[in-house]
Amino acid sequence: MKLSIIGGGAWGTTLAQVLIDNGHQVIIYDIKEENVDKINHKKHPFFNTDLPEEVCATTHIEKAIEFSNNYILSVPTKVIRDVLKTLNQHIKKPSVFINVSKGIEPGTLKRVSEIVDEEIEESKFKGFVALTGPSHAEEVILRHLTLLVAASTDEKLAKKIQKTFSNETYLRVYTSTDLIGSEVGGAVKNAIAVISGACTGLGLGENARAAVITRGIVEIVRVVELMGGKKETAFGLTGIGDLIVTASSEHSRNFTAGKKIGLGIPLEEVYKEQKQTIEGVRTIEAMHGLSNKYNVDLPMINTAYDIIFNDLPVAKGLEKLLSRDLKSEDF
Repeated sequence: MKLSIIGGGAWGTTLAQVLIDNGHQVIIYDIKEENVDKINHKKHPFFNTDLPEEVCATTHIEKAIEFSNNYILSVPTKVIRDVLKTLNQHIKKPSVFINVSKGIEPGTLKRVSEIVDEEIEESKFKGFVALTGPSHAEEVILRHLTLLVAASTDEKLAKKIQKTFSNETYLRVYTSTDLIGSEVGGAVKNAIAVISGACTGLGLGENARAAVITRGIVEIVRVVELMGGKKETAFGLTGIGDLIVTASSEHSRNFTAGKKIGLGIPLEEVYKEQKQTIEGVRTIEAMHGLSNKYNVDLPMINTAYDIIFNDLPVAKGLEKLLSRDLKSEDF
């Protein structure tokens, strides 16, 4: 099978290795010449690892589009709409879109599958799959055991992508027809991970982190159900599984960004220090908008929004959360 990876970052390049391991042919497109040059010299652009000889990359998107009609979207959600507009201009036949990024568009509150529906002409669209779950690229590149989910409203296509990415040594993929729940869980957990990191930066300890993760699941469930997904999905790999790995690891860019915010480092400085996109901050902005629009209770996310965007001191934010009315545990 031939696949074109749009985005040669940490995850996109790592997935190229997975696909080559599984016997597939891939090409990586990236706008950064430095990344493309490293990949073509068989070096990972972010990690100190060698890549398979079969890997190749290009800065010419037309070349990637001509290579196949299966496009893996591995770009930050803030640019995905523009990338899709470009793809739509050049694609000549019905194509499959496999999204591996996790985020929700602020302002529109659109999931990536909805953005694809808006930007790709019907005649050029064959299907959509979200490949998501608890997966640090740093570990997958070393071929460490990882479980993912291929989610799609088209069960047959989900099974095809499941087989494409699964192998018997380190990567196992499950399927789900709850595309909404899988996309939302993967996005909102990034927001909770930022909050978990901020608690660590404040030195609040492991008890606080456990509390954030557990109550974070409550907020994820509320958003999943509001947007039309299944509550049960939030308790699987794309919800609690992804949240655990993202909200408790230094590998997580969202966790480390939150940690710096908790230490009092301004967001602008955090962005400068981080090479990879911090999706959790954008998701906090999107979820705050959703909370206001639909009157859904997201206390941790809304407090995080005030800290990041309204200059609320972190200690004051914590006080605000702890002074809320006492109640029974609500799941």
